[in-house]
This record gives sequence, C-alpha cells and structure tokens, in this order.
Amino acid sequence: MKRFIDLATLQRDEVLDLLALAQRLQDKPEPAALAGRILGLLFFDPSLRTLSSMQAGMARLGGQSVVISPGQGTWRLEWRDGAVMNGNAAEHVREGIPVLASYCDALGIRAFADGSNLAEDLSETRFMSMAELCEKPLINLESAMNHPCQALADWRTLDQLQVAPPARFVLSWVHHPRALPLAVPAATLTMAAQRGMEVVVLRPEGYALPEPLMAKARRLAEVSGGSVSETDDRAAAMAGAQVLYAKEWGSPLHYGDAEAEAALRARHSNWMVTEDWFAGARSDCHFMHCLPVRRNVAVADAVLDGARSVVRQEAHNRMVVQMAILHRLLARRTL
Repeated sequence: MKRFIDLATLQRDEVLDLLALAQRLQDKPEPAALAGRILGLLFFDPSLRTLSSMQAGMARLGGQSVVISPGQGTWRLEWRDGAVMNGNAAEHVREGIPVLASYCDALGIRAFADGSNLAEDLSETRFMSMAELCEKPLINLESAMNHPCQALADWRTLDQLQVAPPARFVLSWVHHPRALPLAVPAATLTMAAQRGMEVVVLRPEGYALPEPLMAKARRLAEVSGGSVSETDDRAAAMAGAQVLYAKEWGSPLHYGDAEAEAALRARHSNWMVTEDWFAGARSDCHFMHCLPVRRNVAVADAVLDGARSVVRQEAHNRMVVQMAILHRLLARRTL
C-alpha cells in the first residue's frame, strides 16, 4: 500500500488486514517501528482528532511529525491552476507540496470542499490537484467527499461492538447552525455499504445525498451483500436499527447558495437526536457520531452521555487505525 486516499478502493481482505494490524499494534506495541521517519501534515482546515491522533500515532511508533497550517505561521497556499496570485496567497501548491514532501517520508493532507461547485467537489478537484504533486506515500485526512481514516475507525468500532452484517445501519442527517461538508456522510455511507450492512439514509426533503455518492455505495453493497436505501420516514428507518450514525451536512440542492440553504435548514431544526428516536430500534442500538458535535442542536445531552453513545470509542479508534496505516506505509518491514 503506497497511498490511503479512499477506503472503498481497498479489497475487503485489505481492510481486514489493516484492522488486524491495528489490533496487533495495540496488543504488542512497536515503539521503534518508525524510528527516523518523518510525517508531514498539511492542514488547510481545522482539526482536533485528526491532527492530534496522527501526531500521537506517529510518536507511539517512534516517528516524528511536522505540521503545516497555511496562513498560520506559514505562507498561504494557492491551489487553483492558472490563478493570478495577486491576493493573500504567497506560494502555490505546485512548489509547496513537492518541497514539503521532500523533507518527509509521507504526507497527509486535509483540504475540505471548496463549497461552491458541487460537480468539482464530487470530482475531488482540489485534493487530487495536490495529490498529483506528491510522490511520497499519501494519506487523505479529509477531502471534499471523503474521510477514509474516520471510515476505517468506524469499521473497527462496529467490529468491537459486534455489530455484524447485515444489521440495519441508519445514517441520519441532523441539524446544525450552518451547512457542513459531505465528506463524512459520504465516507460513512460507503464504509457501511462496503462492510455489508443494511444501510438506510434518513434525511429530510432537500438533503438527499448526491446520486454519484449513492451509486458508489450501491455498487459496494452489491459486492458485500449489503443494501442501500433512503427515506424521510424516521420511524420506518429506525425500525430494528442496531446503529444510528448522526451527521450534519448541507443541502446539495442549494450547494454554494448559503441564503437558500439556510432557509431550507431552518425548517428542520427539530432534527435533533433524542432518546425517543430509538423507540422502534433494537434495545441495544448504538449511537455514533464522528465529532465535533453541537450538543442540544444536533444531539441531546441525554443521548451523548447515555449508554448508547460510543463517540469516545470511535474517536480513540482514530489513533489506533491510523497507526496501522502509518505502519503499512512507512515501516521498513511489515508484520
């Protein structure tokens, strides 16, 4: 494995191999496995878990990391081809990324959606324009339409919870003060389909996920023996559910139009997960969310602090699976 950009590009055996490696590294730590190795972390957008878990995982394997947040102690970076650079950006990624990569043994990039052109974001234009400039091992730390590290951590969490396919997995839209990117719902959708779950996307009118994302999930489900459907009927979606994965995202219908999107979103402020959402679910139904989460806007305190919630377990698993990714990419010998 030379790159970790999209979990869906891996065969099932490759995913299971990474998860097994994560468990072995947890059971039998290798504190010198990446001694002398350097990981470059290029963060165009904010982070708590992704940044700290990558740094902690690299350190636990004996390596070091260098963090670059453009515009915060470093030059702002322009990524658009053909840009006339007479604004705030002093350097282009065409120079910046190859130089940074030359200092490191691997590079991780976090670059959210541009948020103005849905077709370009679905094509991962921004992330792939930078990925093409990196000849070293590369990790996607969240792009416009993907978050494979989160997806792998969620797969591990489901394994730990003994949620076996084809259990019903509900991915639900929840309210947020503003439109959020599609990366996590897209990655979660494809992960659950790839794992063989009965995936139900629950969302209000106007928040259906783009057809290319749904089509990708359906293709994965065909291979895994799972299924993918969508509905705005909460009771029907939650009937017999074993997992409720809540996530906020913006409306594809009004992509890039903040005013229209806000007007639509305001009609759905009651889409906050409370305990009564679980009325028809299995008694052992788990609650998942990638974090960060707006308490008492997206999810009620009682759910986040209750026995159903596994959000902290998910967050811890970010470091565990990323150690496996780093080991597979950078270790001089493999397990």
